[in-house]
Amino acid sequence: MSEKAKIWLSSPHMGGTELDYIKEAFDLNWIAPIGPHVNAFEQKLAEYTGAKHVAVLTSGTAALHLALIMLNVQAGDEVLCQSITFSGSANPIAYQSARPVFIGSEAQTWNMDPNALEDAIKDRRAKGKNVKAIIPVHLYGMPAMTDEIMYVAQKYDIPVIEDAAESLGARYKGRHTGTDGLMGILSFNGNKIITTSGGGALMGDDEKLIQQARFLSQQARDNAVHYQHSRIGYNYRMSNVLAAIGMGQMEVLDQRVERKREIHSWYENLMKDFPAVHFLPEPEGFHATRWLTCILIDPKIAEGKTANGLFEALQDDNIDARPLWKPMHMQPVFEGMPYFGSQLEEELFANGLCLPSGTNMSESDKSRIEKVIRSYFA
Repeated sequence: MSEKAKIWLSSPHMGGTELDYIKEAFDLNWIAPIGPHVNAFEQKLAEYTGAKHVAVLTSGTAALHLALIMLNVQAGDEVLCQSITFSGSANPIAYQSARPVFIGSEAQTWNMDPNALEDAIKDRRAKGKNVKAIIPVHLYGMPAMTDEIMYVAQKYDIPVIEDAAESLGARYKGRHTGTDGLMGILSFNGNKIITTSGGGALMGDDEKLIQQARFLSQQARDNAVHYQHSRIGYNYRMSNVLAAIGMGQMEVLDQRVERKREIHSWYENLMKDFPAVHFLPEPEGFHATRWLTCILIDPKIAEGKTANGLFEALQDDNIDARPLWKPMHMQPVFEGMPYFGSQLEEELFANGLCLPSGTNMSESDKSRIEKVIRSYFA
């Protein structure tokens, strides 16, 4: 392994004012889980995305879990979930002892295939299954085919929870991802476009649902002078200090999205002479964040070059990269769960690679990456 400094896949990138907000929280002694920065961060997110109501929480996974709870997902129910995604999209289904049904991807965006979605709904209903929700994901900052997915969902009267964990700042036909479904979730994990160290949010236009999420996220404590609980709650509320970080990060969000897109364009230009390398195009009406730049290496014309080979070459120079998400229907923990699709995700996993996409990547970092890539394909 090289002794060179590590180039990370997508490391946290502070904007400069986060410490001012944190200092304010300390000066006011708002170190408790709730406080004015929590409220302000929620308001900023609502204004930015166009969602009417937002609750900030400990993670995107927590947000998705609360959404399923509020949809009364229980043991024996089924939830239709995109297969190619991070496990946080699927695990909350298991938290509720429900059954995930995995939906394959279409080639235009690598996201949930609306045709496979409808096939799954017809099959599950014919088998007498109770389908409670649909979870599409806006993968790597690329919006899904939202209109088509929503059409199918509305046709069968099934609520949609949009997983926009990777796509804050992305727009679909002018609308922010995460705002078309009944609820949407965001993530502010350390590798996301903006971060609060750890954190997430649940958003939607139904005020009662978001208020209920806040209630459940604070251990479901009833309105009483003593500690009284009429239902099970969760310790899912974001702390005021982390929300203070979020306030600073919101000031640079648009800059971060633009920088991600610039990095993606740089990679496209770098690899334009390598015919085996393919990028995911941006369909008309889509504005992707390009959270991570991803490539596919076509094995038919790659003359022995592979995604894994490039991964190892980058690793040898202490440059971070990773395969595309391993599809959930291929994961041991979900073995035997129903799947509907064309197995496109298996091809993406076999031949795809996520490249370093950190917005704080320096010109010298880019030079190192370019040198390795050109050397590998030479």
